[in-house]
Amino acid sequence: MENKSRHPWFFIPTLYFAEGLPYIIINSVSSVVYTKLGIPKDVMTFWTGFLYLPWILKMVWSPLLENRSKKFILSSAQFLLAIIFLLTGLAFNLNNFFVASLLGFAAGAFISATYDAATDGYYMLVLDKERQSFYVGIRTFFYRLSMIFGSGIIVMLAGRLEVKTGNIAPAWTISFTAVAAVFFIFTIWHFFILPRDAKPPSSLRCDATAPKAAQNFKEVFKTYFTQKNILIILIFILVYRLGEASLEKLIAPFMLDPKSAGGLAVSTETFGFIKGTVAMIALIAGNILGGIALAKYGFKKCLWPFVVLLNAPNIFYVIMAVFKPALWIVAVLVSFEQFGYGLGFMAFTVFVMKISQKSKYPTSYYAISTGIMALGMMIPNMMSGRLQVSVGYTNFFIIACILSIPSFFIAPYAIKIFEDK
Repeated sequence: MENKSRHPWFFIPTLYFAEGLPYIIINSVSSVVYTKLGIPKDVMTFWTGFLYLPWILKMVWSPLLENRSKKFILSSAQFLLAIIFLLTGLAFNLNNFFVASLLGFAAGAFISATYDAATDGYYMLVLDKERQSFYVGIRTFFYRLSMIFGSGIIVMLAGRLEVKTGNIAPAWTISFTAVAAVFFIFTIWHFFILPRDAKPPSSLRCDATAPKAAQNFKEVFKTYFTQKNILIILIFILVYRLGEASLEKLIAPFMLDPKSAGGLAVSTETFGFIKGTVAMIALIAGNILGGIALAKYGFKKCLWPFVVLLNAPNIFYVIMAVFKPALWIVAVLVSFEQFGYGLGFMAFTVFVMKISQKSKYPTSYYAISTGIMALGMMIPNMMSGRLQVSVGYTNFFIIACILSIPSFFIAPYAIKIFEDK
């Protein structure tokens, strides 16, 4: 009889909440922190963009986790993340806070990427196929919920503390301590509640299998990069989100910067409410409705409207840069932009899944595709700050709109590949 205390409802939501939280803190909240602490935009975007690297390289070391206890990896990763977020928060008070905290974010990124791979592996080990299908929506919901917590509640907490204390660095120290506390709680909870995952067969632990494992590893990459239409697949993955990727790191500085610098002069707390809460809810709604539409009408019929809704709202940032509208208008425009992103991203996810499912190595193919996607996010992120400093917000947002155009050109080829698959 199944131990009721180890029912999936007791650990699937918390595992995936813990998966999403470091990702949003490292890749999004870091931009808010450094903007508030006065780091120049070109420096901030370059180095925070570089933090995507572990998610690119994840596909390389993920196979090394196959013959390890996933429960041990998960508990260890959560404990290390708790320590890292605590130390990173304390680092904001140092004279060389940028270097110290950036090292903390980098270490957290590698651990978080490892945690992602271990969580997905654990999910497939402890749940049968029927339960895996049942909990897909639940795990996605809690992953997104963690993003509201990280980019919304944590940022709002820091903003309120900034006002009360009149000091920015300690406010973020307290907020990051709260994140660390969450991971300490998760560490203890999962250590006791997680069912033990199945041990790998002894043959996989034998040194004699190393040459075979290496051969399979090479075969995965060889078959992926020699598959039919690989050039179109790579271009689609890299450019589909190019416009959105170029915007990502500059949204926080744009909204937080004073109007004299071309920004919207939004407070930290208000930014957390608009971008981290209201807009994130709109993104989740886009994910849900996008998934429903794709299931009902199919990829071919949905891709074109989703490409439009993904890219057209980028013009809203040009409008906001020129007219500096009221906060409620800003909230509406940013939320609609995130809603369109939610729809567009679902089409991208379905494309990548289709490419992966038809292969001999679906898990590895998916990891490679998402790694390439992270590369497509990292490079525009790293370059965006220098470009904005050179041309200003209005011209930068116009350029971001232009960078959205390639996704329209690649869309018909993606449809054809999808049909062939």
